[in-house]
Amino acid sequence: MTAMPWTLLTLAGLFEVGWAIGLKYTDGFSRPLPTALTVAAMIASISLLGLAMKHLPVGTAYAVWTGIGTVGTVILGVVLLGDAVSPLRLLCLGLIVAGIAGLKIAT
Repeated sequence: MTAMPWTLLTLAGLFEVGWAIGLKYTDGFSRPLPTALTVAAMIASISLLGLAMKHLPVGTAYAVWTGIGTVGTVILGVVLLGDAVSPLRLLCLGLIVAGIAGLKIAT
């Protein structure tokens, strides 16, 4: 298997981070530009996920996609939005990253 499905999946996960963070900036979908960018990121994320799933197991692809989205969203939430950081949150993020790596290795 080539690296392309994993590249598509990684991009899909990054776009998931974009739309998750973008939701905060839409102010309940009342701001046109953030709303348009958020919807575009949603479409890109799902489209890339679908392409990646042509070559990757569905469970692995979905778990990695949500894992990238979760980790990226938490990190940007801390950096951009001032979300709280605690040792337990960092430990949990580490476990998610370990799970993503394990699924990649096992596939």
